[in-house]
Amino acid sequence: MTGAIAPKQHEHVILHGVCWSTYEALVRDLESEPAKRLTYNQGILEIMVPLPPHEQYKKRIGRLVEAATEELGIELASLGQVTWKRQDLEKGLEPDRCYYIQNEPSVRDRSDIDPNRDLPPDLAIEIDHTSSSLDRLVIYAALGIPEVWRYDGEKLTIYHLFKGAYNPQEASVALPILSAEDVLRFLQARQRSGENAWLREFRQWMRAQLS
Repeated sequence: MTGAIAPKQHEHVILHGVCWSTYEALVRDLESEPAKRLTYNQGILEIMVPLPPHEQYKKRIGRLVEAATEELGIELASLGQVTWKRQDLEKGLEPDRCYYIQNEPSVRDRSDIDPNRDLPPDLAIEIDHTSSSLDRLVIYAALGIPEVWRYDGEKLTIYHLFKGAYNPQEASVALPILSAEDVLRFLQARQRSGENAWLREFRQWMRAQLS
């Protein structure tokens, strides 16, 4: 393994010349360290330790997604921050949150999901509060994840995969009742109330949209 190490704001380390077997070994070794996030793209490995705002944002967006599916009466399978990797592409990463929604029946009650043979999650959440040094959207696209919500602490963008590339969209495809503007408005409203009160307000809003 060769190359320079380039830390960024004390939470990023970049390693060059990392072989696939080394990446897989690190994924296994760090399974008990969920605070560390690995991104791999054709020999380049980024190790990131997210800061507290990153963890807060991903949990808040996750609660909105989960509450929305409950109010819509649809099922989902939440895989959290599971690693998605494919050796044939030499790419891998951990979304901050990922969900099967439309394709939930295909993975229900399964513990053997394999990115090489199974459909990818319908939706991934990407918190970009401290920008990754690698282009993670390129990796998501190669893995075939249809939709990514990306939040940088100020702006939320919904990307939909079309012909191998992501295009910004006003509204979600996985959860069509939600627009980027709606999700952002509730993320900003979280600062004005407690978390449970905030989630009740979101549920009330959802019911009003559905009535």
